[in-house]
Amino acid sequence: MALFKHSSMDEVDPFTDLLFNALLTFTFLFLIALFLLNPPAKSGIIDPKAEFLMTVSWPDNNPNDIDVWAQGPGGQQVWFMRPQDGLMHIDRDDRGLANDTQTLDGVEIKNPLNQEVLTLRGRTPGEYVINLHYYKTEDQTPVAVNVYLAEVNPKLKVLHYATVTLNTEGDEATAMRFTIDGNGKVGEINKLQKSIVKAAKQ
Repeated sequence: MALFKHSSMDEVDPFTDLLFNALLTFTFLFLIALFLLNPPAKSGIIDPKAEFLMTVSWPDNNPNDIDVWAQGPGGQQVWFMRPQDGLMHIDRDDRGLANDTQTLDGVEIKNPLNQEVLTLRGRTPGEYVINLHYYKTEDQTPVAVNVYLAEVNPKLKVLHYATVTLNTEGDEATAMRFTIDGNGKVGEINKLQKSIVKAAKQ
């Protein structure tokens, strides 16, 4: 009966096995670290830094300056001179064409978009008043302003959309008023007029 003897090449070397397992472990940890450093893009996910987002926009390339004013439950107000009060923030003050151009390498680049952005970074209960003010006119024409209110956390939900026409420089109009209850839910949305700009200037 023939006997077969394994050569030393077929024997399991404990040191080689240990090195191989260490290499596998290192590779696995490297892949996990790489994954954590570069997480996959999540399409449609809203950055939860804001609870509500309001945009005020008017036609592209329109030279006129429209401002958004907001008043919160405690009477606090935000506008271009006071862009933050409590949890209310004006993230962008657009001045028509006045601040929409920049020069890069001798070439003037123009951004035609006219838009102001207001965010609420909390759900403080009470009433909020959002007003529009025709701050300065360059062409003495009426301006149709679109106002958009959305809840962005935990997911995007459009709550209100309207168009308000401001006729002349100095005009003020309430675009919307809404309430947030003790549970953080938005209640009635209406356009009952209330002056903020004139009251602040008195």
